[in-house]
Amino acid sequence: MNERHFGAKLTSEGAAFRLWAPAAKRVELLLEKPYPLAAGRHGWFEIEVPGVKAGTRYKYRIDGEIDVPDPASAFQPEDVFGPSEVIDHASFTWRAEDWRGRPWHETVLSESHVGAFTPQGTYRAMIERLDHLVETGITALELLPLADFAGSRNWGYDGVLWYAPDSAYGRPEDLKCLIDEAHLRGLMVFLDVVYNHFGPEGNYLGRYAPSFFTEAQTPWGSAIDYRVPQVRAFAIENALYWLDEYRFDGLRLDAVHAITELGEIPMLHDLSLATGEFAAQTGRHIHLVLENDDNTVGVLDPIQDPPRGKYRAQWNDDYHHAWHVKLTSEKQGYYRDYQRAPLSDIARCLGSGFGYQGEASEHRGGRARGKPSGGLPPMAFVNFLQNHDQIGNRAFGDRLESHVKPEAIEAALAITLLAPAIPMLFMGEEWGSKAPFPFFCDFKGGLAEAVRKGRRDEYAWAYATYGDDVPDPLREATFESAKLDWENRGGSGRARLALVRELLAIRRRYIMPRLAGARFGEAQASDEGMLNANWRMDDGARLSLTANLSDRAIIGQSCERRGTPIWGTPEDTMKPWSVCWCLEAR
Repeated sequence: MNERHFGAKLTSEGAAFRLWAPAAKRVELLLEKPYPLAAGRHGWFEIEVPGVKAGTRYKYRIDGEIDVPDPASAFQPEDVFGPSEVIDHASFTWRAEDWRGRPWHETVLSESHVGAFTPQGTYRAMIERLDHLVETGITALELLPLADFAGSRNWGYDGVLWYAPDSAYGRPEDLKCLIDEAHLRGLMVFLDVVYNHFGPEGNYLGRYAPSFFTEAQTPWGSAIDYRVPQVRAFAIENALYWLDEYRFDGLRLDAVHAITELGEIPMLHDLSLATGEFAAQTGRHIHLVLENDDNTVGVLDPIQDPPRGKYRAQWNDDYHHAWHVKLTSEKQGYYRDYQRAPLSDIARCLGSGFGYQGEASEHRGGRARGKPSGGLPPMAFVNFLQNHDQIGNRAFGDRLESHVKPEAIEAALAITLLAPAIPMLFMGEEWGSKAPFPFFCDFKGGLAEAVRKGRRDEYAWAYATYGDDVPDPLREATFESAKLDWENRGGSGRARLALVRELLAIRRRYIMPRLAGARFGEAQASDEGMLNANWRMDDGARLSLTANLSDRAIIGQSCERRGTPIWGTPEDTMKPWSVCWCLEAR
């Protein structure tokens, strides 16, 4: 790949160090003694030091006033405030040498948090559970953000050193080993990355590179100014770094609607182009996915391979929200936008992608949201019933299993896992885990108290009712409660796991081979609770869905007349919460 501009790089004689610090007058490299860096053009400082080896720890001293880690640090063994460590990425021996990834239409995602996935909470410990994912029918492990954050526990969205996988989970070689072992089993590995803000603790860029930021604010901090060439390069090189040095198969870009795009060419377009060039050079399948509350259609193209300015797919929050309202009848916050007719909203998502395609959103003050999306392939959407946000942004971090009867969840899974969109499960969902996933972090001092206050204000009703029973996000016990209940996989979760495995086996046999060229068809919902939908598949076959998503039996059309049943029993009288899928060959 192209030469990197940021961070420390080993050379034949030692190591070269570069720092972009346009507001600094003097920069020193701190090793066993200070080394002054030479000031270059456009705010760059650099030096080559002979004799430096992998494992060397270093910091930068700015204007003789403050010592800071490398913003492109490859590893922080002593957390975000400690020294950076020089890493020799070339020294790792990959076993899955011939791995080139898998095409997008084969993707079935499992979103997972490294720290909560196993009791040990490490990269190495995850390896022991990879066979479970393969046996379930999952083809891609998606990791919540790993960029180094302050403290020993965090969701990952407070990262401040984008190039350093957090030391709470292990060393860089441990992460590489996890990815290598996944590839040996045929599993892709995706990484969630955050390019809309830096975390609130441990970010020193404002001191020596204030032009990194604009005056605009995101919900989580100052907006990043991607009009600045060096800032844009910092993010794009970071994306390529994860794909190259760690061999991730794809990236999920968090909340891109919060990226302030003021330049002529959006950073997201440039990032996709650079990624596409890398994919072409290496012959690998690389997949880029967005989270975008704006429901922007023009940036999505799941067929374009390699990417050339577009993105494979977007997380479809509309699909989740409509299902959540249908299953729980909740109407707080953004759920109020779906309370009028949630089943019709589900039908719209199944029939044309987004739920909001230009309509006014009450939750957003009447602002129009989205564009018509039916012309996109179904693969442009990642559909899910649960994820880290939708579980964790609740007072108790409780899952659907705590509120919804099993037959309703199972009907929703039978639709989600066989529909032609890309399905995603949240870790443990495959066996109906009830382990909560509450918000947790490990900040100190005033920031910790501010987080506590913010949560108390946001969930005042819960604190008023349950008091100290509401999880404190700063307590270690809150994090420990989020660890997966693997012991229930073979116990109370056995039947659910068998169901999910059967559904994904059907997807692998009947849906995946026909998915690459699939197109939306029609979808309708009735007031009684009937849902009908169809799609035209790549080989011309017609895939159809008939479901009764209500508590009473409904006399309706059987899917028997629409082809061969591949899931469910075709009956003219549909039982409550029953689902039937049929495939009619061309």
